[in-house]
Amino acid sequence: MNAAKAGFSSWDLEAPIAAAIEALGWTEPTEIQREALPLARQGLNVIGQAITGSGKTAAFGIPILESCSPSGSPQAIVLCPTRELAVQVAEEMDSLQGDKGLSIQTVYGGTDLEKQAKKLDKGADIVVGTPGRVIDMTKRGHLKLGGIRLFCLDEADRMLDMGFFPDVLWIFEKTPNREQTMMFSATFPQEVLDAAEEFMVDPVHVMSDEMEVEIPEIEQYAIRVGRANKLWALGRIIAHMGEGDQMLIFANTKRMVDILSERLGKFGIRAIGLHGDLPQGKRERILNSFKGGGESIVVATDVAARGLDVDGITHVVNYDLSIDTESYVHRIGRTGRMGRKGEAWSFVTREDGRLIEKIASTWNLTIPFVDAPSLPEGMDRDPIGRRDDWEEVSDPFGMVTVKLTLGKSDSTKRALADWIAREARVPDIVIGEIAQGEDETHVEIHVDKVAYVIDVIKAREFNGRSLAPSIMGS
Repeated sequence: MNAAKAGFSSWDLEAPIAAAIEALGWTEPTEIQREALPLARQGLNVIGQAITGSGKTAAFGIPILESCSPSGSPQAIVLCPTRELAVQVAEEMDSLQGDKGLSIQTVYGGTDLEKQAKKLDKGADIVVGTPGRVIDMTKRGHLKLGGIRLFCLDEADRMLDMGFFPDVLWIFEKTPNREQTMMFSATFPQEVLDAAEEFMVDPVHVMSDEMEVEIPEIEQYAIRVGRANKLWALGRIIAHMGEGDQMLIFANTKRMVDILSERLGKFGIRAIGLHGDLPQGKRERILNSFKGGGESIVVATDVAARGLDVDGITHVVNYDLSIDTESYVHRIGRTGRMGRKGEAWSFVTREDGRLIEKIASTWNLTIPFVDAPSLPEGMDRDPIGRRDDWEEVSDPFGMVTVKLTLGKSDSTKRALADWIAREARVPDIVIGEIAQGEDETHVEIHVDKVAYVIDVIKAREFNGRSLAPSIMGS
């Protein structure tokens, strides 16, 4: 029984890793870590069932970090279904290695191929990536899989859903010197179990009882807002904080935590950033100050927030929406504790629309879309000004629809298009579809030129009349 309740300090972890865990403020392992980590450290093949947010990255990450040495050649590979998850896993493993000096490289699509290739050519001890780009880098000769001893598959069920298994199999077959294989998944459909048989010899199955996630009884809201105006919306929410209120703001990356705390500071709002790269002493000071009420606003990554157990948090803000549904619930669970009132706000950009729907349907939540709060009584200007965000009102082709007070009897489409091109001195290609009604006309203008074109139209008259341009969809 005592072994089951053992803390990290009882496991005799490698010194740099033990120091990093202490710096992160972790004392008790989560259930999946308690079950899987000792088995994985013995070199056994492990199949773990655990949701994202339950600490599974450390469950496979710590044994991998302990087994690798800073040699510059790949010894372990972790495959993830998405680039976001790959970045998150790599960041957490980097935080957990402390000063061990391992090179952990991410390999994923949708970003500069040459830059990734150069980093790999300089040397990598651990590779975290998505299957497609891993294959690409292997075929191009930048990634050598022959020396891989540890092979880990994260979120295997999502890999299956996204059709990655043939790619996973290809990579697996290129790692003949494997000594250990681990697979983690929130669910185990039959196809994943079949794949596990193909991948693994005598695996040990471990399952976390933390599959049930408790949904806190708090007010949840979502605000549709473009990236350019997230800071403005955050300023509005902060303006409504009362004396003694505390806010935890979540960002998805360490870099965003730094940017956000710095930008808030420029607007005179004190916010402390918290992530795994901070020195232990500084981290502990921030944690203690937040717990004691000395700091009212902390910006953190999911990993850093794990060691943060503060009952006084009244506001949680998802500045970046979490990339998986479980993390959302873990985040909002930081407020409304001990029967206190709490509220959670999520900023939803146009790309995040499907993600917030998935979160709501997965957990059967009601997350109403609302406008950003109005300014409190007695405050006549925004703490952070609103900016024009043309990207948010443009369509997938980069066109913004502008409404003009002009009917179809007042002009032909061609005459209007020619007038705009001539007055604003823009090429015809900047002007898209024109739709005419009885008393208004809708003109598409490319996002790169729309602000300038609107200013020109406001300043000129068309056949002696003002066109009063306004934006559709804003």
